[in-house]
Amino acid sequence: MQNKIRLNNFEISNDSPLTIISGPCQLESIDHSLNIAETLMKACSKFDANFIFKGSFDKANRTSMNGKRGLGIEEGLRVMQEVKSNLGCPTITDVHTAEQCSQVAKIVDVLQIPAFLCRQTDLLLAAAKTNAIINIKKGQFLAPWDMHNVLEKVSTSGNNKIMACERGTSFGYNTLVADMRGLPEMARNGIPVIMDATHSVQQPGGNGGSSGGQREFAPVMARCAVSLGIAGVFIECHEDPNNAPSDGPNMIELNRMPDLIKSLMEFDILAKKSPIRI
Repeated sequence: MQNKIRLNNFEISNDSPLTIISGPCQLESIDHSLNIAETLMKACSKFDANFIFKGSFDKANRTSMNGKRGLGIEEGLRVMQEVKSNLGCPTITDVHTAEQCSQVAKIVDVLQIPAFLCRQTDLLLAAAKTNAIINIKKGQFLAPWDMHNVLEKVSTSGNNKIMACERGTSFGYNTLVADMRGLPEMARNGIPVIMDATHSVQQPGGNGGSSGGQREFAPVMARCAVSLGIAGVFIECHEDPNNAPSDGPNMIELNRMPDLIKSLMEFDILAKKSPIRI
């Protein structure tokens, strides 16, 4: 039995229409976020995709001290509130400490646990206690079946609104590989599964003082994952990725997103009509 999570006027599950989780890696300003969110929201509405706006108020694990970390929690939450108030779309952001969870959950609909922190028990329990939806990214160091113990930490706290997100596995130096077998493996836990198409093509630390990436392969990862019949795809985007403050090499150009969303929805419809499912 697959768990279905209700959010606003749609359901998130491996059987429901695809949910697109998208936005910039780092929140930059209210106007910037509103522009990106509105573009994505229109495309998702046109092609019948569910939409959650994503943006981070703090990039706490930048490669070097020179990396820009973001707006900070107070200003970042103000941006998220403006997006929700003006556009009415749900939002998701990362939390890095147990203390942040209750404050963020007052504004943001989905709390995201970063991959490097997916086994931090205090963080998971604090996130669970907010009763918000939790999206847990699988650590680059974990096998897909190891996520069962991570998910159990949240569910034993009484919060069953959990999603598991694949974002690639460490493969030698400065490289990740995405094993598509991990998606059905994590789905065995009865939860919605998300594919992070952009971070799975990241090259951690590949540029020396920052991470590299191969954004041209992000749509490939997204289409492969959606063809299995999953709950959602996480795709970061930006109007000018080459000059974005973080993760530019793996973000997709904003003007390419409508066509990609159209393509993904076509794959999603075919996958969810098929008798062969995860």
